[in-house]
Amino acid sequence: MKTTTEAGREAGDAALGTRERIVRAASRLMQRQGYEGTGIKQISREAGATLGSVYHFFPGGKQELATEAIRHGDQEFTDILREALDGADDPAEAIAACARTVAEALRASDWIDGCPVTATSIGTAESAPDLQRAAAEAFARWRGLVEDELRASGFAEESARELAHTVISTLEGAELAAQLARDEAPLLIAGRHLARLIDSYR
Repeated sequence: MKTTTEAGREAGDAALGTRERIVRAASRLMQRQGYEGTGIKQISREAGATLGSVYHFFPGGKQELATEAIRHGDQEFTDILREALDGADDPAEAIAACARTVAEALRASDWIDGCPVTATSIGTAESAPDLQRAAAEAFARWRGLVEDELRASGFAEESARELAHTVISTLEGAELAAQLARDEAPLLIAGRHLARLIDSYR
């Protein structure tokens, strides 16, 4: 039986164009199964598309599709992070709010949907360097958003850069810990401590 969230997501996917359905299906499956554990046939079934359609849009095959799936996951977290940063005047409060949002989404997925960028790219350094580059670009983008917000709030350039690295690395690690423990606590604790760390630099 499908959950309400899954049914709603599938209804939304049905309204999308074929290419976007394929990308979203690839992102979702690789988020749960990793790159090696996900096949093109499974992606085509999940997307409700033919194999011919998959190769039409992604002639480079699985690696090209996985790279696009990473970019999709990148945009998803970018949107979450930007909303949190725009929604609070204080960057410390914004990061704590972001951690809560990620925790809520992870719990709502029954602890299945961790970071799609990490899940898709991990272990592919030699076999799929394009995936590694896409993942590195995603992390750099997220750090840049945090760094820009901190600098706009008056933090020194070096402090903003170092804090941005710490924020993104900590949130990523906490998300994995929360997923493995099936418990929000690692993310919520990380959010609170990151907020205190940011405050200590003022």
